[in-house]
Amino acid sequence: MRRLFLHNNLNRQKEEFQPENAAHVTIYVCGPTVYGPAHIGNARPAVVFDVLVRVLRHLYPAVSYARNITDIDDKINARAAEEGVDIGIITDRYRAKYHEDMAALGVAAPDIEPHATRHVDDIIEMITLLIARGAAYVAEGHVLFDVTQDADYGTLSRRAREDMLAGARVEIAPYKRDAGDFVLWKPSTVDLPGWESPWGRGRPGWHIECSAMIARHFGPTVDIHGGGVDLQFPHHENECAQSRCAHGAPLARYWLHNGMLNIAGEKMSKSRGNITLVEELLGDYPGEAIRLALLQGQYRQPLDFTADLLDQSMRNLDRLYGVLRDTGDVTPDTCEAPDAFLDALCDDLNTPKAMAELFALSKQTDTPQGKGQFLAAANIMGLLEGDPAQWFATDTTALDVALVESLIEKRAQARRVRDFAAADAARDALGELGVTIEDTADGTIWRLARQHGTR
Repeated sequence: MRRLFLHNNLNRQKEEFQPENAAHVTIYVCGPTVYGPAHIGNARPAVVFDVLVRVLRHLYPAVSYARNITDIDDKINARAAEEGVDIGIITDRYRAKYHEDMAALGVAAPDIEPHATRHVDDIIEMITLLIARGAAYVAEGHVLFDVTQDADYGTLSRRAREDMLAGARVEIAPYKRDAGDFVLWKPSTVDLPGWESPWGRGRPGWHIECSAMIARHFGPTVDIHGGGVDLQFPHHENECAQSRCAHGAPLARYWLHNGMLNIAGEKMSKSRGNITLVEELLGDYPGEAIRLALLQGQYRQPLDFTADLLDQSMRNLDRLYGVLRDTGDVTPDTCEAPDAFLDALCDDLNTPKAMAELFALSKQTDTPQGKGQFLAAANIMGLLEGDPAQWFATDTTALDVALVESLIEKRAQARRVRDFAAADAARDALGELGVTIEDTADGTIWRLARQHGTR
């Protein structure tokens, strides 16, 4: 059995992954809050953990993967009020959009997609259990978790109490016993969505949702819990606390967090005006290039997302699809990805090293076994699942094809007489037309540099 090593943020070190039951691995990842279109920061955990799940499925006989939908939230309420519609209209719209965008990035659907609105009974049941065990209390229509009842509170985020209070931007409400206590249930006014409960009509807090959904689908403890590092505190810390107190067991055995994504060196934020939506990027780049760009860095590290990174990903995919095009007459064997490639991914999901191994494999595709190994490795990365002919297809309806072909011929003539200045000038002219060229044994192949929304 190949050994998988993952950086467990619970212990701040890389550890060998040893699931509770090797016959059935469980993984839960925090999904989107569906009140607007997904931005590229939302896409990074979806892509990263999609690759991890592919690795797990390669190593273990059964894997159950859950990624939730948060469809109870004040931002959803605000959007619904702004449009004058029920929250279901908002959440249905943006859940469908999220699915569409992630599918365009090659992200497979999870096995389980729990929605908070469909688990309110489970949430109420867990809150009732916490109250019975003295870890939560009722105050002015709210139910709050008492952080003083969890001796291990803060162990995941490794924060001092003062830092936790500052980082959580806690509401200093008069009904709280401790400033750090957080809401499990809150009352709803008549104009807000709500559900009947032992504490009156209201709605759950954010943190309790994930704990209750994990308990419903996986029991007290899941093997792996993932999400963005921005969720480590307070969301994941509070999940840990309430689950420990409710069930007397850890919520997850391994905690994995992907690093933050910056846009051209700056933190992505509304105040900076640099929120980059996935749907906007898909207008300029194929989803596969966006996926590869998100995998160019090791998942735990921050990633600077730039046009240069996307363009490099396009060039890399051109090379890889070019290999498939040039070896179209080679029928691949059915085989596994080779050890060096799998070793890279089993070393805390080292996707940059895995990509280097994939390029090395691309040089061995002239044999059925070599091509089979190359495709098997690409499949685990979620790449090269398209048709090379379609990848290189060119829409020439808005292009002067005769001019392009004349420039290619002019460049060829210049190269034959070793007039390299003229050859470079022809290439530059092609570039200004948005045309890229590739010299092959069968002649020069050209295509448009980008196909807006076509791949």
